[in-house]
Amino acid sequence: MMAHGAGMVEYLKRAFLYRWNLLLFFGGAAASALSPWPDALFPLLLAAEIAYLGSLVSRPKFRDAIDAQVHKEAQQSGARQGTVGGESLIEIVNSLTPASRQRFEALRLRCLEMKSIARGVGSQSASSSEDLSTPALDRLLWIFLRLLVSQQGLDRFLRSTNDAEIRARIEEVKTKLNSPAAQEERFKHSLEDSAAVQELRLQNYKKAGENAEFVRVELDRIEAKIQALVESSVNRQDPNELSSQIEGVTASVQSTEAAIRELQQITGVVDQMQEPPAILDADWRKVAQ
Repeated sequence: MMAHGAGMVEYLKRAFLYRWNLLLFFGGAAASALSPWPDALFPLLLAAEIAYLGSLVSRPKFRDAIDAQVHKEAQQSGARQGTVGGESLIEIVNSLTPASRQRFEALRLRCLEMKSIARGVGSQSASSSEDLSTPALDRLLWIFLRLLVSQQGLDRFLRSTNDAEIRARIEEVKTKLNSPAAQEERFKHSLEDSAAVQELRLQNYKKAGENAEFVRVELDRIEAKIQALVESSVNRQDPNELSSQIEGVTASVQSTEAAIRELQQITGVVDQMQEPPAILDADWRKVAQ
C-alpha cells in the first residue's frame, strides 16, 4: 500500500465517474424527470447514489486499486512532461566518475533484482504492493545519487586547493605585519585584509573536508539501508511492510537532504530537479549511452 493514498475526494470522484455508474445515474435521473413523481423519485435516486458511493469507497480493495491507478497515471504524466526530467537524470548519471557511476548502477540493479525475486516468491497482491513501493525506493536512490555528485564536487575542490599553501600565506602575511613597513596605515590595512581572506579560505577548506567526510559516511549508511530493505522484501510476509519500512528510512534522511541543499553551489545541476525522477522504471539504455 502506498504511504499516502489518493484521498477521499479522489476515491469518490473515481467511483462516481465509473462509466456504468454514470449510465445508471443519468438514466435514472432522466426516468425520474419523465415520471409523474419527479419530486419523490429524484431524492430516492440521490440517496441510492450516496449509499453506493459510500459502500464502494469503504472497500480497501477499491481504494488500493485507485491508489495503484493514480500512481500509474502520475508515472505516465511524468514521462510525458517531458524529456527534461529524463535528460537531467541522464546528464547527472553521465557526469559521475566511472567508479561512482558503477556504484550507483550496481545499487539500482540490486534493487531491481530483489524486487523481481520478491515478486516471484510472493503472491499477486504482494507483487502489486512491491510495485507501489517504487516511488519510495526512487527517493532513496535519488538521495544516494545526489550524494555521489556532492562527493565528486567536494573531492574536486579539495584536490584543487592546497591546505599547506594557504597556511604558508597566512604565516607570510603575519610576518609582514610585524615588519616596520606595516606600521604605515595603508600597508597595515591591506595586510590585515589579506590575512582575513586567507583565514576565510582555510575555513572553507576545513568545512569542505568535514562535508566530504559526512557525505562518505552517509553514502555508506544509505547504501546499506537500501540493500537491507530490498533484500528483506524477499522474506517479507506482510506485503505492505516493505513500503512502511522504506517510508521510515526516507523520513530519517531529512537531515541528509538538508545537508545536500547546503551544497547547492556544488550540486546545482542536481538541485534543478526537486522531485525524485523515476529511477527504477527509467529506460537505462538511454542513460548508458
